[in-house]
Formats: sequence, C-alpha cells, structure tokens
Amino acid sequence: MTAVRVGVAAVVREGGRILVLRRAGAHGAGTWGLPGGHQEFGESPEDTAVRETFEETGLVVRPTARLGFTDDPMPEIGRHYVTLFVGCARLDGEPRLREPEKATDLAWLTPEELRARRGELFAPLGRFLDAGLLEAKPA
Repeated sequence: MTAVRVGVAAVVREGGRILVLRRAGAHGAGTWGLPGGHQEFGESPEDTAVRETFEETGLVVRPTARLGFTDDPMPEIGRHYVTLFVGCARLDGEPRLREPEKATDLAWLTPEELRARRGELFAPLGRFLDAGLLEAKPA
C-alpha cells in the first residue's frame, strides 16, 4: 500500500481504567490495543470512535475530546497509518467481544498497568502512552 491511512482509536475510560482489546487476525495480532479502526469517507474521527467501539464491544459511547495522534509507519507489512485518539465516555452497555475474528480478550487497565505491559501493546497505543498523551486530557 502506498497511501497513508487514517485509523481512529477510542480511549474509553471508567474509574481510572481504560478499555483495551487483545488484537487478532490483523497486524498487531496478540497485542493489546484500543477499540477502533479505519475512518470511513465522510465520517468524523468522533463518529469513527463511536461506531468502532459499538461494533467491537457493544458499548455505546460519547466522544469527549480529541487527545492527539501518532504517526505509525509499519514497513514490515507495507502500511503507514496516522492514528487519531478520541476520548470517550461510556453511556450504555457492558463490554463484550462482538468480533472474535478481530479480538480475543478485553480488559480494563490503568495507565500504570498499560506501562507495565509496554511490550504487549499495539504500536500506536505504545507510542501514545510513551508520549504522555494518555494523561493529557482525561475523558
């Protein structure tokens, strides 16, 4: 692929913890990442975060803030993404795995627990955490 793609990650917070999914079936399989995916034509980053969170977990969320972005070249798979991070608040639902081909587990982890698992994080989430953006504007 020669084009840079836009990915959106939803930072869903609750009680100091953040919802993460163990990725499967795509680049980053086996790592922990945030709910999210490709931004579609005509869709805002906030709309993407809401849609992807519901599709993957069944949670209804409300976007609260644009938290930042990471630049994520992945030459080993011939892809390059810019990932936009959107803070979200849970409105309704209990998280469950709705797309088992895309994720095998979910957890609520604190930023400290994420740092302790740094080697297990999907690259964009790791870069976001390293940049200190996770604490920049709590949702």
